[in-house]
Amino acid sequence: MKKIALSFWQLSPVKWLRRIRGFKLVFTPLIAIVLFTVVMGIIMGTLQLQEKSQQEAALFRELSFAKQRIQLRFSNNTDVLQSLGRDYVSGGESPKSKENFFIQAENLLQSNHEIAQIVWIDKAGQRQWRIPLDNLRTEWFNKNVNAETINQGLRKTLELSSATSRPAFSQFMTLEVPSDEVISKEIRNVFWQTVPQISGNEINGMVAVLYTTQGLLEMIPGELKGQYRFTLITDDDRVLAISFDKNTPKRAFSNQTSLDIGVLSPNLSLRIDTYPPATNLTFRMLIGVVLGLSAFVIWSLWSVLKQMQVRQEAEANLRAETNFRRAMENSTPVGIRAHDMNRVITYVNPAFCEMTGWSAEELIGLSPPFAFWPEGQKNELTDKMNKALKIAMSEERTIGIEGSILHRNGAVIQTRTFIAPLVNEKGQQTGWVTSLIDISEPKKIREELAASQERFVAVLEGLDAAVSVVSNENGELLFTNRFYRERFGNTAKGHFELAGSDKTSEGISVQPPYQETESEEIQLLDEVTGISKWYEVRRRNVPWVDGHLAQLLIATDITPRVEADDLARQQEERMQFTSRLTTMGEMASSLAHELNQPLAAISNYCMGVAKRLQGQLDPALQKDILPALEKASDQAHRAGTIIQRIKGFVKRSEPQRKSCDIAEIIHDAVGLVEIEAHRHRLSISTEIAENLPAVDLDPVLILQVLVNLLKNSLDSLREVYPLSSRWSAPPVRISADLDTSTFPTMLRIQVKDTGSGIAESVIERMFEPFFSTKSDGMGMGLNICRSVIESHQGRLWATNLMDAEHTKLSGCTFTILLPLESPGSEDSI
Repeated sequence: MKKIALSFWQLSPVKWLRRIRGFKLVFTPLIAIVLFTVVMGIIMGTLQLQEKSQQEAALFRELSFAKQRIQLRFSNNTDVLQSLGRDYVSGGESPKSKENFFIQAENLLQSNHEIAQIVWIDKAGQRQWRIPLDNLRTEWFNKNVNAETINQGLRKTLELSSATSRPAFSQFMTLEVPSDEVISKEIRNVFWQTVPQISGNEINGMVAVLYTTQGLLEMIPGELKGQYRFTLITDDDRVLAISFDKNTPKRAFSNQTSLDIGVLSPNLSLRIDTYPPATNLTFRMLIGVVLGLSAFVIWSLWSVLKQMQVRQEAEANLRAETNFRRAMENSTPVGIRAHDMNRVITYVNPAFCEMTGWSAEELIGLSPPFAFWPEGQKNELTDKMNKALKIAMSEERTIGIEGSILHRNGAVIQTRTFIAPLVNEKGQQTGWVTSLIDISEPKKIREELAASQERFVAVLEGLDAAVSVVSNENGELLFTNRFYRERFGNTAKGHFELAGSDKTSEGISVQPPYQETESEEIQLLDEVTGISKWYEVRRRNVPWVDGHLAQLLIATDITPRVEADDLARQQEERMQFTSRLTTMGEMASSLAHELNQPLAAISNYCMGVAKRLQGQLDPALQKDILPALEKASDQAHRAGTIIQRIKGFVKRSEPQRKSCDIAEIIHDAVGLVEIEAHRHRLSISTEIAENLPAVDLDPVLILQVLVNLLKNSLDSLREVYPLSSRWSAPPVRISADLDTSTFPTMLRIQVKDTGSGIAESVIERMFEPFFSTKSDGMGMGLNICRSVIESHQGRLWATNLMDAEHTKLSGCTFTILLPLESPGSEDSI
């Protein structure tokens, strides 16, 4: 390098400038390589920073996911504990209730490894029981060195829950467990959670749960713990639990977030560390390859530079002579060849050699038909060439003819050839000069444009949406796709129907170009199928190919979506019905609880009055009063029994079945309703078949169903017959027999009336909850009746009766089918 620098200073100014121009050609690739290496370094650094930011974002996502898992588990555990405590309190001292509670608590303990112990605290703050009783964990909890810490933490947590009436958490407690113990890491740090069971304003007890901090990390999926290290820490950076004890490298990423496990919980944070650090072998290999190739190219250029210094002197003499001709030949992509008067090729330029793939030595001396012409076009191209030569000679002008050249590799190149006579310095023609322009690329572009147009039309034709364009000036339909033509034909009528109010007498309303209107939902009647269709319509004004504005309209068939919305709305209404049914059940249970005591008191008072009156009244009065009091007491007892059965039925318990005579139940129902029937001047008749078998059923619930049906029939007669003419009203008939048309044979009970019947729109919904045709009705009577019958594996339905002329309704029949044997009776025999 020193010798080269000295040689530069020793040269004359002209030679020095010439030497620099020569070196410029050599060092330009070297500078380009250096710049390339620098730019690649910058790009690699940017990619590395981007990768780092992506890793940090991924770390934050995984941390948020782990946080949500832990918080969701605590929320679910709190809900489960409240449900367990509520069931335990409501169950009272029932052994079955306690057994169910213990089973649920043990299942909760087995499915949640973070829970070490579950304790029930009664109203007085005393421990009643705990789960599990004895295991490896509880042995360390009961040791004197740890028992005081655990009990003190539980006591403070119970006080906090009692003061706030809310679930509360204790501070984190560190137990003294030798490090060589198997479960030392698992139970070293624990904390309490207490969930009070509140009824009214009184705490009936608490469920206390002892959590292990190491168990909290078990909530995180194993695949995450295999990639990251999770740590639970307090505000003072005290480590409570860690998923992996090995230290992370210095280049590891970390992130930290606070955990909100409850309202009254101590401060807790979750930290995540990457381990092992994420590596990108491909990225590093790419950097190595780029640097290696750059170094190799620089070394190669340096070697070439040395060789060119030796050859530069020899090339300098030839450069001046060849520069002009080389510039002329290489500055144009046009292929040039020269012919003599016999049309033999005498010269070709490099561009023509590139077109044909033949060397100049191979081309010079060829005569038509040439070897680089396609085999099937040689005669045609020969005729074109002869005709062009004649025109060029006679008219003294160049003419372009289209042809083809076959490249040596088999590729066909489309060309345009211009022919001109070659004249020497004496003005004599010595041959011809032909210039060939490669028009393959422009022709290819034209073909691609045509193909693009075809694809564009194919896409529009394949759309499941109607696309149409209408002129803003005269309303003429300019373009439609297949979907539009299938739905609306080849006229602009469908376009205007979809556009709606935007159509005017002078054309279409003018809007700024490319300004899209808000989408509209339009309902149109399909004239072919006669079915209404819903379309979502979007439109805008666009410049058409002739420069004038046109309206583009896109209409998408959204009929399935509208139908789905209607179905979702119906589902929402059904959910509201279900919610109201749930509320009705809770109200029924509450009323049953509240009415039991007054009914029991009424019964006791009636019996007490009857005993006091015995022997103290005139026998004639006793004969009238005492039976009435006994009946009142019996009816109060019956009312209490009905309420208890309905309460149990609302709780979806099985009916209290026993073998019953259906005739006695029917007579009891008629006896209960006859008083009201006589009061309204109506009557009830019974038709019971002989030798009916006993049936396993709940007599109280079935009696209540029959009473309800009889009352409905009496109400129907009262609406048809006025008070003055009820003496002529036919009686309400209740019958019982065996239905042999079914298999197996079932007991059939029918209640018939001659009222006004039930409208078809009502008979379809009369058994739905909260549906009633009475102004003061709740709509639950028939729904409960059907539910009672279905709980007995039976059926209940209503049918209208027509008059003799079949012109109007003349009554209604309610039919009940009950199985003669209760389900499972055969298995128990």
